[in-house]
Amino acid sequence: MAGALGAQWARAGHEVFVGARDRDRAAKRAAEFGPGARAGGLGEAAAFGDATLLAVAYEGLTDVLGQVGDSLSGRTVIDCVNGIVHPGVTLATGAGPSVARRVADATGAHVVKGFNLCPDAMWRMTPPAVDGRRLTVPLCGDDAGALATVRTLITDLGCVPADAGGLDRAGVLEATAAYVIGLHLAGVDPRSALPPVD
Repeated sequence: MAGALGAQWARAGHEVFVGARDRDRAAKRAAEFGPGARAGGLGEAAAFGDATLLAVAYEGLTDVLGQVGDSLSGRTVIDCVNGIVHPGVTLATGAGPSVARRVADATGAHVVKGFNLCPDAMWRMTPPAVDGRRLTVPLCGDDAGALATVRTLITDLGCVPADAGGLDRAGVLEATAAYVIGLHLAGVDPRSALPPVD
């Protein structure tokens, strides 16, 4: 996800900083984005720019948040993490707080849940589209400034932002991801299970 979205934002003219536990890996990824992208450690990435994309495997989330410490406090964080347990495609968070709520509580960041319904291949498309229609990106968040920043980033990808409620609704968006992934793994197009909009 970081590679796909970072490349798109770099192409759109945004300054991009790639952070990883492995600095060499971050540098290789940044080089793929072009001459304007930079790379370094997780703490540097957490403090860079107007927003930070949190794109890690759920299993590594606690470790990554522990490494960035207070660097994310008060900042806009885009959470695209899906806590999915296989097999069964169930939520790793169970009935507890959503991944997004856990990130917000652990960091003090202005978390916006989004970009979690489609695989990275969709975000590599220019622009991301389905059957010739621009991709809609549902968002959940509480901070007006953070939401405005993320809406701009979505629009710059050629997509359409859609407000899906406050951060208390992020769990619904995460459950939707489990539903979509489950259908996809079963060989069913998730769109076929939804009524068309007239």
